[in-house]
Amino acid sequence: MKTVTMDSVSKSYNGEKVLDQVSLEIAEGERIVLLGASGCGKTTLLRLIAGFIVPDVGSISIAGELAARDGRIFKQPEQRNLGMVFQDLALWPHLSVKGNIDFGLKAKGLPKAAREERIKAVLDLVGLTDFTNKKPGELSGGQQQRVALARVLVLEPEVILMDEPLSSLDAELKVRLWKEIIQLQEKIGFTLLYVTHDEREAIEIATRVLRIENGQVDSGVGHSPNPGSIG
Repeated sequence: MKTVTMDSVSKSYNGEKVLDQVSLEIAEGERIVLLGASGCGKTTLLRLIAGFIVPDVGSISIAGELAARDGRIFKQPEQRNLGMVFQDLALWPHLSVKGNIDFGLKAKGLPKAAREERIKAVLDLVGLTDFTNKKPGELSGGQQQRVALARVLVLEPEVILMDEPLSSLDAELKVRLWKEIIQLQEKIGFTLLYVTHDEREAIEIATRVLRIENGQVDSGVGHSPNPGSIG
């Protein structure tokens, strides 16, 4: 089953075309990495799929349903069953780890008992059980990254979008965390679309790498990475 389909999507800013007739299909359970230099349109592509911006022309479908086409939105971001981890993480500094993770669940209107159960499970999943009441400023960079991921995972999305989530971390921590992301994806089974400019990172994480350059995206080459092969 195709979880995300883009058909001839173009997007321009101030008359400059950032994406030009991009078509791609992402199957359920894939780990797709978008690889390209800064400013090549990677983040724009993620934002289009998330529904934060609309395509000038072309269509985007999520789980077989039309989400946007030719400048019109048919499914709002909250209706797409997607989660996004931003490059700057976008954690609420005044909220605890638990508060950050609970924020989206409250917005969905889940009862307190159900929220508590989900939060406990996801904290255990990402190894943050002992940091429940800490604020983001009291955590290391790697721990903050886990909070950002937990905040998305607790909502149980079918697709997770990640925009250069490890770019600010040192090399050793980056390797450790990308292995954890792979393990979580394999355990839970969500579809992953991950953006990076780091070729090594792309090759290690992806089941298929899509290179993006001059507003164009290639068809991608699949491979079977070994998460334990590096580091």
